[in-house]
Amino acid sequence: MTSPSPRLLALAGTVLLWASAFPAIRVGVDELGVAALSFLRLAVAAVALVVVAPFAGVRLPGRGDLPLIGLCGATGMTAYQTLLNWGEVHVEAGTASLLISAAPVFSVLLGAVFLPESEPLTRSVLVGSVVAIGGCALVALAGGATGFSAGALVVVAAAVVQGVYHFATKPLLRRYTGLEVATYAMVAGTVLGLPLAPAAVRAAAHAPAGALAPAVFLGLLPSALGFVIWGYAVARLPLAVSTAALYLVPPVALAVSFVWLSEAPHPVELLGGAVTVLGVLLINRSRRPAAGAPGADLSPSASTRP
Repeated sequence: MTSPSPRLLALAGTVLLWASAFPAIRVGVDELGVAALSFLRLAVAAVALVVVAPFAGVRLPGRGDLPLIGLCGATGMTAYQTLLNWGEVHVEAGTASLLISAAPVFSVLLGAVFLPESEPLTRSVLVGSVVAIGGCALVALAGGATGFSAGALVVVAAAVVQGVYHFATKPLLRRYTGLEVATYAMVAGTVLGLPLAPAAVRAAAHAPAGALAPAVFLGLLPSALGFVIWGYAVARLPLAVSTAALYLVPPVALAVSFVWLSEAPHPVELLGGAVTVLGVLLINRSRRPAAGAPGADLSPSASTRP
């Protein structure tokens, strides 16, 4: 019997780590609160990536790229973590993973507006965007027992800022690898998240034993290790294979949430999630990845990490 290759194991590990982050956030928010969990996760991940950087060949960024790196840190790290954590106070982990899968829609729409020559708004992109946003609306309207979930709109806002992050990374990925961009953005996001540090200190000081475990898990594994093994896998696999694997993150998150937290999604939420993923599939089938960029294959474009 042939054992799985290291690259496939790395890809499977990425999917599992990113999927498990959604229920871990639910646990961490209950223990630490939104602000503390957001900052602690960013800080742990930034320290881990900085430690790994010399061994992974991560270069220092150019001074002229710092404003764009700041934008990536503000949107894809600080704002994204805070909004997702806030949303998961009211939205189940599996439901959040379904909504976050719409992030590429907003990235593509931004590209169509600001980079129309390289990101044209084709019929497939337009139809896929409408379908995906419609799926998000279904999930928000499902809202569990209460009918409508404002928390779902907060998670959609997290997907929007994550879409801005993916759009903003495109110029950087022409000059840096995906791991380098992730490291720069994580450090920038941690610096910009410093106003949350006092809440993190208070929460850590008064938290019961083991309460910091979710933040450490999220920072070290889904955030830091997830990016490292993702880069390893996609550098050695066809882009179509690695891209397709990211569509497994929401269903795996649903399964992990059911086992870990006993969360069972409502049928309408499942339908809305399936519609969202279908819309993203339509968009990505109509697009061709750019070749030759050093980080082109290292940025999650079909879905997004938690």
